[in-house]
Amino acid sequence: MKVHVKYFAALREIVGKREEIVKVDSDTTVETLLLYLSKKYGDKFKKYVFKPKTTTPRENLQFLIDGNSITTLNGIETKLNDDCKFVIIPPVGGGTK
Repeated sequence: MKVHVKYFAALREIVGKREEIVKVDSDTTVETLLLYLSKKYGDKFKKYVFKPKTTTPRENLQFLIDGNSITTLNGIETKLNDDCKFVIIPPVGGGTK
């Protein structure tokens, strides 16, 4: 099946693209996809997405499937659907007081 993956900010620079279509197995979860992408893009991707020396995603990142946060689904165990849109959103900062 196909998953449309979108990247923003620093992660876009790490992977060198705004988005891509990734072919995965039909039972792929968010965790499986993130592990696949970390192998594909190497240490910079892995360090950006995962906590040090773990495969646990950092809390400051948001992961969306078709616009829905995985925190409202089954977390990193959420299964992906064919032709879904998976977005990795970095922390947002800035603003004024």
